[in-house]
Amino acid sequence: MGTVREDDTSPLPQLRLDDLLDELQTRLDAARSARDRVHSLLEAVLDVGRDLDLTQALHHVVEAAVTLVDAEYGALGVIGEDRTLSQFIPVGVSDEQRARIGPLPSGRGLLGELIRHPVPLRLGEIADHPSSVGFPADHPPMHSFLGVPIRVRDKVFGNLYLTEKRGGGGFDAEDEAVLATLAVAAGVTIDNARLYSQARLRERWLAAGAEVTSSLLSGEPEQAVLDLLVTRASQIAGADLAVVAFCLPQTDELEVRIAVGLRGSDHRGLVLPVSGSFMGAAVQSADLAVSADVRKDPRITAGPPRWEGLGPALAVPIGTAEGGIRGVLMLARAEGAPLFDADESAPLKGFGAQAAVAMELAERRRDSEQVALLKERDRIARDLHDLAIQRLFATGMTLQGAIRFIEHPEASERVLRAIDDLDETAKTIRSTIFGLRAKRSGPAGKGLRARVVETVDRAAAVLGFTPALRMTGLIDVTAPPEAAEEALAVLQEALSNAARHSGATSVEVELAAGADLVLTITDNGIGLPEGGRRSGLANLAERAAAMGGGFDARVRAGGGTELVWRVPLPAA
Repeated sequence: MGTVREDDTSPLPQLRLDDLLDELQTRLDAARSARDRVHSLLEAVLDVGRDLDLTQALHHVVEAAVTLVDAEYGALGVIGEDRTLSQFIPVGVSDEQRARIGPLPSGRGLLGELIRHPVPLRLGEIADHPSSVGFPADHPPMHSFLGVPIRVRDKVFGNLYLTEKRGGGGFDAEDEAVLATLAVAAGVTIDNARLYSQARLRERWLAAGAEVTSSLLSGEPEQAVLDLLVTRASQIAGADLAVVAFCLPQTDELEVRIAVGLRGSDHRGLVLPVSGSFMGAAVQSADLAVSADVRKDPRITAGPPRWEGLGPALAVPIGTAEGGIRGVLMLARAEGAPLFDADESAPLKGFGAQAAVAMELAERRRDSEQVALLKERDRIARDLHDLAIQRLFATGMTLQGAIRFIEHPEASERVLRAIDDLDETAKTIRSTIFGLRAKRSGPAGKGLRARVVETVDRAAAVLGFTPALRMTGLIDVTAPPEAAEEALAVLQEALSNAARHSGATSVEVELAAGADLVLTITDNGIGLPEGGRRSGLANLAERAAAMGGGFDARVRAGGGTELVWRVPLPAA
């Protein structure tokens, strides 16, 4: 029989077993925690990876990071072209707190440390770091810090910043590893979202270009098409100001035709030199001109101050260096707004070139229509000459031959009057034929008839109604250029006076060419003022006297004014 040893009842084996069980339990808890964290990380990666909208994806990345490392505050800063933060997306700070804190950070101090050195950074106390510059007023207190860079295709896109580990203490190496893993997944998601955003942006620019082209080629007025171009460009680019300026022919100047948005009235109607203006820089380079702050752009040396409240801007030429620059489209955002990045500006260049091609096609279409119109005028003139005038002559000769058979004096007199009327009608048709066949280019190349019609049409906008117009005689044939220019100047002055002073509701204009060129303008207004002529009417009299003619202004019997301007025409 064996003997019982005294130490068989010792508590030491039981203690060792308890320690082993406690250690095993601790390791099991750590494994469960690691498992849960890995599951959370995978869920966060999957959740973030579902986003294709870039803005939403960035928000989800910050929210996932705050949850994974159990931080109270988090933010994602997007690095801009100037190596500062172009976007800052915070989580954990309420809108009221943001408003009290003031402007969002731009990447100075500790936040800029990760921009300058894109490697993970973990701190137990923010204030102890040499780059820390403190917090603005009303900023919540923050102590612990963890930051990691987010890379997209080997380029640092931005940084994740986390502060204030919940429960006290600081962030550990495991937190850093989890956040670094999330940053890799976030980089892939952000890249996909950017590619999707770029594709959507190009699609919108292509659709806008197609809409502009369709409008131009369908015959829409040019001003309406330009308004459409500005509206679409402003909407797609998120601009607060949109400006279109066109190159003035034979000059080195730009004329601003359209300016819509913030302080647009300060730009509208300006004529700017190509050298010394922001839009001119796009013309000179035949490429995009980009400015981070247009108020301080050194290329702007001419023109009145007009950039207050604006910040980022870009200008794109309408046209190409090979095909010629027609003008410039400029877009600007308000002060403090994000810069125009490469993804936004690249499609805009194609949009400008496409708009120029559409304008060129529209001009070619208008030229074709003009050629067709001139051909039609030639045909009408030929038919009038070959048919109408010949029949009038034949009718006149028939009537002249029939006079000797008419015995009644009154009937004979009526036939003679009819012959005179036919002769006058033939002269009028001849004048019309000459007008139809006039093909000279430019304002001076148009016949006097056409220019009188244009002058009367323009006056309708000022008068509020269209004056009645009647023209007789061989006006385009018999009126020399000097007399034509004077007559047009007199007509413009008379219509302007009627609009400003007469209060008339109707105006009649008659231009007749015979031995004299006679221009008569009548209205139903208040008549001439008592005590003499107006200075403007004296000017009309001087114009007539200078050409050996005369001018008369009188009050009509039924009310209103009648102006008669007359100059002699050279003998045929």
